[in-house]
Amino acid sequence: MDKKTGLFFGSFNPIHTGHLIIANFMATKTDLDEVWLVISPHNPLKKKSSLAPERDRQHLVEIAIEDNNNLRSSDIEFYLPQPSYTIDTLIHLKEKFSDRKFCLIMGADNLKTIHKWKNFEILLRDYEIYLYDRPGFNIDQNLLKEAKISYFQSPSINISSTYIRNCLKEGNSVRYLVPEPVYDYLTQHNFYKK
Repeated sequence: MDKKTGLFFGSFNPIHTGHLIIANFMATKTDLDEVWLVISPHNPLKKKSSLAPERDRQHLVEIAIEDNNNLRSSDIEFYLPQPSYTIDTLIHLKEKFSDRKFCLIMGADNLKTIHKWKNFEILLRDYEIYLYDRPGFNIDQNLLKEAKISYFQSPSINISSTYIRNCLKEGNSVRYLVPEPVYDYLTQHNFYKK
């Protein structure tokens, strides 16, 4: 039987507790066998200049999840043409890992812009989407019926990587916003400082 694998894409710039809460929820409270955190070298809808080097972001993901057997990091997009498009990555993974069934994990707010994604019609037709709650965002119920979308009210905390980067730039502590090993690494290496 195919191993059902959830793909949680992100810049993880840096990874924080909010990401981990969602990834762990999806890996333990749904029918997914595991969740892969796919580090995006460059999201076509975001500025590249604010990104930390991709291998540093990957390292932070790995130290954040090293004690969790349900979660895994993936650098697959580092080897694909950039900017990376979700549909291309999904097709590549499907070819490379034929023993797995891949599902896309994303926040409900992404449905607002999914029509801007490359080949979004194919994505909605061919892949299951595991949607997690985003406070203040109303879901288009028609889209839920049309596509293979499962909606989950996962626990969440209202923090962002941008907030963490700004705290670090200003010399403020980000303890408890990121896992302890990530906090130690960011502090020791002066990440995101001016």
